[in-house]
Amino acid sequence: MDHTVGSNEEVPVAVDDNAVTVTNSRFHIARSSSPSSSCNRQQGTNKSGTVLLAYKSLGVVFGGLVTSPLYVYPSMALKSPTKDDYLGIYSIMFWTLSLIGVVKYACIALKADDQGEGGTFALYSLLCRHMNIGSITSTSVNSQSSLSYNNLHQGFEKPSRLGMFIERSLIARRVLFFIAILGMCMLIGDGILTPAISVLSAMDGIRGPFPEFSNSLVEALSALVLVVLFLVQKYGTAKVSFLFSPIMGAWTLTTPLIGIYNIIRHYPTIFKAISPHYIYQFFSRNGHEGWLLLNGMVLCITGSEALFADLGHFDRPSIQLAFLSFIYPSLVLTYAGQTAYLIKNPNDHNDGFYKFIPKKLYWPMFVIASLAAIVASQSLISATFSVIKQSVVLDYFPRIKIVHTSSSNEGQVYSPETNYTLMVLCVAVILIFGEGKEIGNAFGVVIILVMLITTLLLILVMIVIWKTPPLLVTLFSFIFLTLETFYTTSVFTKIKEGGWIPFAISLILAFIMFGWFYGRQRKLQYELTHKLDINHLKTLISDPSLQRVPGLCFFYTNIQDRGEGFTPVLGHYLKNMKSIHELIVLTTLRYLLVPKVGPDKRYVVKPLGPKGVYVCLVQYGYADSVSLQGDFVSQVISLIENFEGREMGNLNEAVVHVRGKTRFYVSKKCTRFDRFMLGFYEFMHSNCRSGLPTLGVPLQQRIEVGMLYEA
Repeated sequence: MDHTVGSNEEVPVAVDDNAVTVTNSRFHIARSSSPSSSCNRQQGTNKSGTVLLAYKSLGVVFGGLVTSPLYVYPSMALKSPTKDDYLGIYSIMFWTLSLIGVVKYACIALKADDQGEGGTFALYSLLCRHMNIGSITSTSVNSQSSLSYNNLHQGFEKPSRLGMFIERSLIARRVLFFIAILGMCMLIGDGILTPAISVLSAMDGIRGPFPEFSNSLVEALSALVLVVLFLVQKYGTAKVSFLFSPIMGAWTLTTPLIGIYNIIRHYPTIFKAISPHYIYQFFSRNGHEGWLLLNGMVLCITGSEALFADLGHFDRPSIQLAFLSFIYPSLVLTYAGQTAYLIKNPNDHNDGFYKFIPKKLYWPMFVIASLAAIVASQSLISATFSVIKQSVVLDYFPRIKIVHTSSSNEGQVYSPETNYTLMVLCVAVILIFGEGKEIGNAFGVVIILVMLITTLLLILVMIVIWKTPPLLVTLFSFIFLTLETFYTTSVFTKIKEGGWIPFAISLILAFIMFGWFYGRQRKLQYELTHKLDINHLKTLISDPSLQRVPGLCFFYTNIQDRGEGFTPVLGHYLKNMKSIHELIVLTTLRYLLVPKVGPDKRYVVKPLGPKGVYVCLVQYGYADSVSLQGDFVSQVISLIENFEGREMGNLNEAVVHVRGKTRFYVSKKCTRFDRFMLGFYEFMHSNCRSGLPTLGVPLQQRIEVGMLYEA
């Protein structure tokens, strides 16, 4: 069965109430076992392919990071800065880029991919696959199935003491889940603020030659540019990358050249500031005021999380090559040039980028900067699409439309609802908080919290999965937690001055995710408690009053014969309908916490016991596509024919797909927390997309069976 996703093909996300299970068991699927790895990753297996991917990544991954010189110095509240102040600031930015950009992300985080997928949610799913931590309700839910192939579950290791503690502690599991969704929500906040501050900062350059341009006009122009950018997202990352990589290549090449020019002209010895001694002097001299300036300096590492989150769009070697050989040197030289200029012109910091450009190059650089700001927006927009898709297919977020935009790379996706929501919020941020410093304050909060969450999850990965020596874990934790905690305490002082924006956005998103996941887990708990066991099923099937009609019925359930029984909706259906098809396939779609599952592990079908009753397990990764039309039905019929010993080609004409449409009945016995959360879940469930249409099941073949679950 070919699972290559065609252009603009919709990604299935979940069958409704009784149809999908997410597996959290400890297993490992080797990367080589996934034949559906993308063309991009295949290109990366040779040097020329890696170079080509590195070039393409410039237009998608690094836009936010490499355009940070547009707004870093203007975001700092500098008061009569001296030469020594600027040397200290450059030293801090150099070591921040080196430690966080090079060491943490390029050398460590990229190795913590979840089989090609990156980001905080991929780290969480990686931890879930090595620990039984997927449940956040009071009763742990085990989603392991006896239908799974034994060779799918390999690489068992004795869990660490920390891993065992997290598995046993409900509070620890909930805290870890909250940290993961907060990281995802903050990254979405980054996807809102990066386009706003990048485009606004670039467009503000027009006021240099034309000071009569008002702030309102610049804001309106910036909003228009962003609207156009979001409208072209539906054409896909590949097309965007093709258009944007040359732009970003020009920006990344010209800014360090201008930096070198300013270094030679204004302060040739600028690189002495690389010595950490200047950092010590800066804080000794400025104290509390120097600490407050960190909330502007942190913007120099803007977009570094996209380096990790966009991993699914490219691969590790190409991203490392682009960053270490091109992006990092460009930033070091550009900031050095800006600082050299400001040492000689200390009061120009409010326009620290456009002022250091030679006058003859002003307009060409304005055009390049404006185009580069658009590219910067793209990197976080792409990352937002990726993390939203991961959370949807893992059933941590209400179902929304996800579309594949590439026939060769399934990591390239687009979500209309997400896209237009981002567009509205970006425009609102520009028009309401047009002052660059307020957006910069909000931006600083997002950047540092995402980095801090990634650090915490990486520490867990080191301890639980990699079994890293304690000394190295301690060293990593000390360096990065200390550095990022200093930044965090500084940016939090700006909560009232724009920093509350990402908190408001993240709180809303986190509440949606927690409510959805909590409701789904409560439904699974009810089904396990009121399951239909195999003996009861045999009794119902053998009842003489039950009529068997010709045809094939796929009955979707999210608990299977693993010693736990079947969904209560099945018993409800048989008792009330008093008829069933001659062949019944009790089907579970299981999204494993891996990106892809090979075709040889995709389907498992076996007879259950009662005549004509089979169980089918369909296993998919969160980067796979699912369709319940055509080849799926044919393959299941072919597998059944092996057991029946006869051909059943005519069954294709008499196929129905039955799913449960369940709702909670919230009684007065429920706690206030349950009444509120389950009510909120039901509201979301009633207004989100249905699962079966997404999976391509024709309308005339769908049957829904309603049932109330008592909470």
